[in-house]
Amino acid sequence: MQFIRISSIAFLLFFAFFLLSTAMAFEPSPPQKTMKLVFIHHSVGENWLNDANGGLGRLLFENNYFVSDTNYGWGPDGIGDRTDIPNWPEWFTGPSSKRFLKALYRLNYKNSDYIRKSKDPGGENKIVMFKSCFPNSNLEGNPKDASRRHGDDLSVSNAKAIYNQLLGYFGNQKDKLFIAVTAPPVREKTYSKNARAFNNWLVNDWLKNYKQTNVAVFDFYNILTGKNNHHRISGKRLEHLIRDRNNNLYYYPGGGDNHPTKAGNRKAAREFVPFLNYTVNRWQPGEPALNPIDTKTILDDTAALPEKPVTVNTIQDGNQIDDFDMPDNKWEAFLDEANHNTKLSFRLDQTIKHKGRSSINVSYNVAPESWATLSHIMPSVMDWSNKSGLSLFIRMSDDQGPVTLVVYNGGHDNLKPFDYKIFLDKNTKKGWQKVSITWDMFIQPSWVGSGTDKFNPSQAIGIAFSFDESEGSFWADDLKFIP
Repeated sequence: MQFIRISSIAFLLFFAFFLLSTAMAFEPSPPQKTMKLVFIHHSVGENWLNDANGGLGRLLFENNYFVSDTNYGWGPDGIGDRTDIPNWPEWFTGPSSKRFLKALYRLNYKNSDYIRKSKDPGGENKIVMFKSCFPNSNLEGNPKDASRRHGDDLSVSNAKAIYNQLLGYFGNQKDKLFIAVTAPPVREKTYSKNARAFNNWLVNDWLKNYKQTNVAVFDFYNILTGKNNHHRISGKRLEHLIRDRNNNLYYYPGGGDNHPTKAGNRKAAREFVPFLNYTVNRWQPGEPALNPIDTKTILDDTAALPEKPVTVNTIQDGNQIDDFDMPDNKWEAFLDEANHNTKLSFRLDQTIKHKGRSSINVSYNVAPESWATLSHIMPSVMDWSNKSGLSLFIRMSDDQGPVTLVVYNGGHDNLKPFDYKIFLDKNTKKGWQKVSITWDMFIQPSWVGSGTDKFNPSQAIGIAFSFDESEGSFWADDLKFIP
């Protein structure tokens, strides 16, 4: 009996350890210690990082990454000019690769326009992202071609052989995490089936026999081929979802060439950061490798798992959401595209402020039967249930109509708003008034539903100022959570 009791306890301890290890493997929260990351790219990557375009740099900053990047003209022998798939052996396995990689691992400056921490945390870059540009989606050959190395050909078989070759180097660098970002799609269909087949191979087959956790693939290509195509964390699963399965071309409107547009870049940024956090937490330098977690491509709606909320911390300082003291791209204006008379602008104002360096000044002129919002949408669903609500300071003119503050449930493609109208406090004469709003005070607008649904703070996705037919200007500052 004594033996059975001890064995039972040992089993329970082992089982608890197993559950803890599994939970850690799926953990999508940011690293507690700042991680240094370098991104090899050209113009597409530059746009993706840019604060005014894709906003990836901002999200990486908010999730505790110190980011540097290469671009055209960077590095020894101008190696930064060469980022096509046939160039990757030159970077990682070629005769000059030691010199290139030494410079890459020590790189600590930006070649693109994005915010990052002002202080370098020190040491080498531990995470290496590398991406080829859209011409690399024009792979010759056939979708099912096997791996075969032949020079610098841009073909399905040669691309597979090159990526296989890279694993020999990656496997000996367990203190580094390598993330292959697939090349974005193009708008011409000549080789589009080859691009789809190759990128599916990268996601599903390339790492099938690789025993380490220091290499991952992010399918930038798939995300940009359809509104319902994703590569993301969903619940406790890394989901590669192809619902718009007949489209292998670039989907998002706008743009005069094959460069991804802002809409596509922002969608990809929102999906990449939780993916990166998960990948970093799954990779444990110096520890025995976890078993690789299978990623299965889902080709239809019926096979897709239901979405579950994933918490990603984008709040920098306790209860502070935004003090509006530095330029950033958290907030974005969305306008009724059918009515060109509707206008919305915003700026940081250093002359009128509640405290700190500046406030945000919002001016709007919304035409009849039109709308506009100034929104801060989070990278993924967040849990705010340990907070009571929101507070902010606002300043309005005497003839100002109400300003509507909105919180959202739902997802990026299906925002569900809940409103609270802020009226001018007549007792506050041309000054700041503090407004505190608990979650139960946000009401579902009648145009959305019956008005009976309640805001669920455990599944929050964003905040916004919303406007219908009206004209005005106001200032806001110190937007915070109420503990």
